Amino acid sequence: MDTIIKKHWLESPISQVWDAISIAEEISAWFIKADFKAEKGYKYKFTHEQTIVSGEVLKANPVYELVYTWIVGGTDVETTVSWKLEEHDKGTLLTLEHSGISNYPGDTAVMMFNNFKGGWDSCVENLEKYLSRK
Repeated sequence: MDTIIKKHWLESPISQVWDAISIAEEISAWFIKADFKAEKGYKYKFTHEQTIVSGEVLKANPVYELVYTWIVGGTDVETTVSWKLEEHDKGTLLTLEHSGISNYPGDTAVMMFNNFKGGWDSCVENLEKYLSRK
């Protein structure tokens, strides 16, 4: 119960998928209110109602890979979120990985794993809907 991996086929060009996951205005349109830049070392903040997620961009390899730390407000547990994109003739293969969830103590790790799993399912669905309107 440490890593969630979601592989999803998107019928959108890789550049559109990259923009949707890396530009603050686009992230805010389909996912969560974002203060974000896809630049290594950038300290970002996502805000949803009373929840703030913050972290630092570890890697930004435009159109192919974006990796950042993920710290849920009220905790000091750092996990890692990784987006990998593969270009294909008719779209883009997205691999989303959220790792380090076992860093949460005891039963909290199980709860967070389940919460994140459902959250990332919704996230990928929302991304697909957003891209289909572009």
